[in-house]
Amino acid sequence: MTTDFQNWASQRQTAIETFLDRRLPGTDCVPVRLHQAMRYSVLGGGKRVRPLLAFAAGELSQADDQRVTIVAAAVELIHAYSLVHDDMPCMDDDILRRGKSTCHIEFDEATALLTGDSLQTLAFELLSEKRLSDDADTQLMMIKQLANASGSRGMAGGQAFDLDNVGKTLTLPELEFMHIHKTGALIRAAVMLGARCSNRLSDAQLEKLDHFAKCVGLAFQVVDDLLDAEATTATLGKTAGKDAENNKPTYVSILGIREARDRAEKLQYDADRVLNEFGNAAIRLRQVTDFIIKRKF
Repeated sequence: MTTDFQNWASQRQTAIETFLDRRLPGTDCVPVRLHQAMRYSVLGGGKRVRPLLAFAAGELSQADDQRVTIVAAAVELIHAYSLVHDDMPCMDDDILRRGKSTCHIEFDEATALLTGDSLQTLAFELLSEKRLSDDADTQLMMIKQLANASGSRGMAGGQAFDLDNVGKTLTLPELEFMHIHKTGALIRAAVMLGARCSNRLSDAQLEKLDHFAKCVGLAFQVVDDLLDAEATTATLGKTAGKDAENNKPTYVSILGIREARDRAEKLQYDADRVLNEFGNAAIRLRQVTDFIIKRKF
């Protein structure tokens, strides 16, 4: 990573952390235990990849930074809720996330369930309370897009497909169908919500951005599967080797290490190519993509 990108990313990560800290209910507010769990699950961890993508897309479309901060926070809250629920015994049953105990271990299962529910609803509260677009219809579309990305036709549906196929052998198209929903939908929403905070892009340009985000979402999952197979628990901050232990279909199990790495590089190439028409305005999106592909944890 260049120093310029590191500084930019650090500033944006600090901005989103500050905003989330301010908007999450304080631990002096009843119900105290639930609010403690919400803050525990969101603050002080994570690379904030989805907010970085939202900020990068917002810069491309010359969107107001305060608007982008709100949509970036909303997407991150949805992501955090999904992690809390995914780690529960009825899902992936994990005990470690972001280098610390998962929510249901630190608190309890009922609190973890309510934590995820509360983070999800807070995300939509953020999207609805401030003007995020000069056009009211566009803002309604943005709310709908995050809802679709989060629900049965997006992230939740992808997780259901994942659970249904534990122990089964999937084809590559089937695996990519799953991850377009489970992982990719929220990444696409991050990019599109950031871009839609401005009305400067045409429908054709927004379609190109959506295709870019689809490629990045799949690439993110390929790298995630590679890290699960190759990295250590201490490095990842979550239990390594969990996919193989649970006999889950992954890019590594289907393609092998080398071909999976080639797949990630091809997806990055396709994503970069889509951005060509935007020129230097897309530099942050290119940099965040590079960060995603080359991350080590």
